[in-house]
Formats: sequence, C-alpha cells, structure tokens
Amino acid sequence: MGSVILKMEGITKAFPGVKALKGVSFDLREGEVHALLGENGAGKSTLMKCLAGIYSVDSGTIEYNGLPVVFKNAMESIHLGISVIHQELALAEQLTVADNMFAGQEPLGKLGLINRRAIHTQCQAILRSLDANFTSYDRVFTLSTAQKQMLEIAKAINRRTKVLVMDEPTAAVSHKEVEKIFRLIGRLRDQGITIVYISHRMDEIFRVADRITVLRDGANVKTVMAKEIDKDALVRMMVGYSLDRYYQKNAAAPGEVVLEAQNITRRDNRVRNASFTLRRGEIVGFAGLVGSGRTELIETIFGLCRLRSGQILLKGNPVRFRSPEDALKAGICLVPEDRKLQGLILDNTVRFNLTLGVLRQFMGMGHINRKKENEIANRYVESLSIKVPSLHTKAISLSGGNQQKIVLSKWLAASTAIMILDEPTRGIDVGAKAEIYALMDRLAASGVSIIMVSSELPEVLGMSDRIYVMREGEIKTCVEKEQFNQEEILKYALGVREDG
Repeated sequence: MGSVILKMEGITKAFPGVKALKGVSFDLREGEVHALLGENGAGKSTLMKCLAGIYSVDSGTIEYNGLPVVFKNAMESIHLGISVIHQELALAEQLTVADNMFAGQEPLGKLGLINRRAIHTQCQAILRSLDANFTSYDRVFTLSTAQKQMLEIAKAINRRTKVLVMDEPTAAVSHKEVEKIFRLIGRLRDQGITIVYISHRMDEIFRVADRITVLRDGANVKTVMAKEIDKDALVRMMVGYSLDRYYQKNAAAPGEVVLEAQNITRRDNRVRNASFTLRRGEIVGFAGLVGSGRTELIETIFGLCRLRSGQILLKGNPVRFRSPEDALKAGICLVPEDRKLQGLILDNTVRFNLTLGVLRQFMGMGHINRKKENEIANRYVESLSIKVPSLHTKAISLSGGNQQKIVLSKWLAASTAIMILDEPTRGIDVGAKAEIYALMDRLAASGVSIIMVSSELPEVLGMSDRIYVMREGEIKTCVEKEQFNQEEILKYALGVREDG
C-alpha cells in the first residue's frame, strides 16, 4: 500500500427524520483494497454517495491527493478519477459493450462524427487487458452478471479511474465467476488502483481486503488491518454484540408429510424427474450451484411454470397449480430471490406492503377500515422488529434486512402453512441474517413448513433439517441432518459424486 490518496473527515449527512452519517472519517491509500462494512443502514452507501458526488455533505471535508475538493455532482467526481459500481448495475442493455463503455465520451472524427472504429479498437484493447471473454460488439443483455460487472470495471479503466468503489460485486454471480472478479481485483491493485470493497460475505472480505473500516448507526467503529482481526471480532464490531448462536436452529420434530413432489418435470425441461417431501414444521434446504435448477423447481411448485409430467401432492391429495394464485389459496407462499423486483411495491408504503396479502380483512363494500389495517401492520412491525420511521414510510427507503422482513410479514399475516424462501438473506447484513434465522426457527416450531433455497452453503447446513442437492435440473441426493458435511454436499453439486 502506498500513501494516503483520499481522506474524508467528520462527514455528516441528514435526511428528513434520519441522520445517516454522524461525523464519519475514512481514508484510502494508493493501491489498497479497503473493505467498508456495517449492517444495512449503517451509512456505507450514503458515505460512498457523498464521495461520488451523488449527495452533498452537510459538514466535513474531503481531500483528494492532498487538496480539498467539493463535489457538486457525480461527473466532477468521475473527472477526478473516482468511479462507483453500484449493486444495481447501470447499463444500457440494448446497446453494445463499446457503446456502454464510451457513453458520453465518444471520440470524434475530422467531420465531428463519432469515430466508431476507434471506439471498438480502444474497447477491445481494454477488454483484452482484463482477459474478458466477450467482445466490444456484444449486446449487454447477452452478458452474464459477472460479465456486466467486468464491463463496469472496464468503463472505470477507460475513465482512468484511480479510486474504484465496488458495492456487493459478487451478490448475484456464480462461484466460478466470483473467482474471475477476485483475479481482476488483484490485477487492478497491482496497477496501483485503490478499491473500496463493500460486501456482506465475510469470507470474501478476508480474502481480498488489506484494511477494513466498520460503520455502525452512521458512525465510525474502527479501522483495522484485515490480517489482525478474525470473523467473530468483526461481527461483534458490526452489530455491537456477540452472535453466540448465529444460526438459530433448534432440534425439530417434524410431523406428517404436507407436500410431496413425485417425478415432476417442467415443460421447458429445466427440472427433470424431481421428487422430494416436506413435513410439517420442517426446514428443507435445497443446495446446488447457480443454474442447478433450484429456483426453477420452486417456481414449478408455486405454479409459475406448468408440469410436463409427474404430480404434486398436498397433504396426500393431488393438486395442479395453474398460477401462483392457486398456490396461495392452498396456503403456499413464495418469498422470491429478488425482493425489490418481485417481493415489494417499492414506491408504496410499509403499511401497504405489509397488508397486501390480507386485503379482505379490512376492506369491504368499497370501504377501507384503516384502524384494522394499522393494527395488522403494527403487529408485524413490532413482532419482527422492523425498523421504520412510520407505517407511511416508502419501502424503497428501507434497508435490505427490513425490506426482507416486510416480505416475510406479508405472508405471515396471511397465515401461510408452507413458505418457500428463495435466497432469504441475500444482500442483508449479519445482524439481520441472525434475526431472519431466528424467525425461521420460530415459524418451524409453530408448525409452518419451510423450503429454503440458498447459495450460501453454511446457511443451508446451519438451518436445514434435511438437504436436497441439485445439479443440471435434477435432484442428486437427499442428506439427513446427522450426515451433513459441506465437502460431500459440494461433491454432489459439482458432479464429483453420484448416488448409488
């Protein structure tokens, strides 16, 4: 690591009703990977948006290369060599890779027209330097998530970026693609580029970070060298208390079989001959690599895709769900992988989202019983400790953990008997994860049956009573609790081992 390239001192930022940053100080050294950690709502994104010129600071100073700077907008930050790759990638999907890389800074020819040959030549050179496996002529919508991340990095290099902020860069990519991103981060660091790395995945932090800064409730906790701290100490710094039992899972005594899939095959063949059972009060985990067919299987169970063959039994009786509405009427709900796109109406209020599944309880004859609606919403805000200024707060303004609690509460209010959770803790912090795990344990103890799909194998191992492992659209094995072994499950997921 080199000398200090950027320093933020005493940064404060307030929004109506919320003081997001309370005198935060943060510095970066040339050629380091600096992890920025904290629970959702700790102030990480707000601090980086102040650095990027998206937000103006209320007070405090920013120095870049030893000189004071005030960013009035994002372009001023970019021109100085600071780039941010947000978790929700901002790319024009229908345009080519080259068009995205040079948007707003296209080289012009002698007649003042865009020099397209120069665009593609320069773009290809940058892609080769990153060892990218796509071309300047590819349309962005054809790229994988990891390739899109690489394109965002290529855009930053094209801008001669010196400080690169990466917000959850591996949240939606496969294990193989994660390795590519890590190798690329290493090359960028070797070139002297400074990287701010934001992630909730502890293993990644210890693998790539040189230093770690932790924020809590909008204030500094500590900055440490990554090699001088362990995971448990880091978690305590983030949440302010010790997580003695991270995975809140008590021994289960499952009841009768409530759901059974018998040799089901989807019409599009992305799930084939899949059979499994789910018992009352049981948490059944589904493990496998990205693309193994886990999400496709639960979509089929929930009525989002028709069966080609096989059948689904609900309490021993054959059922055929032609739509999610049929599944909901039967007492089955799905908490989707993408809560923002499929689980919430972000521009509407907390109250609206919490009560959306139980409209009949407070609506009738054109009249809305607001008192009853508020009672229902308040009940779940309190019981799940959802942190909101008021029921009228829009869902889009909440942290990921609180958004996820709202999605869960919506179906709890509807008295769901079977819950399907697809990546239930994706993009939320360790404290919120522990709360979700404790909630899952309470639900199972009360008799609710849960199917959990997760790409985080420790999560599957920690919370499941049984685990089904999928690969290439097929269930390869079922592992009982007493046989749980991370290495063995990975062997089935990778195809190294087959049953029988």
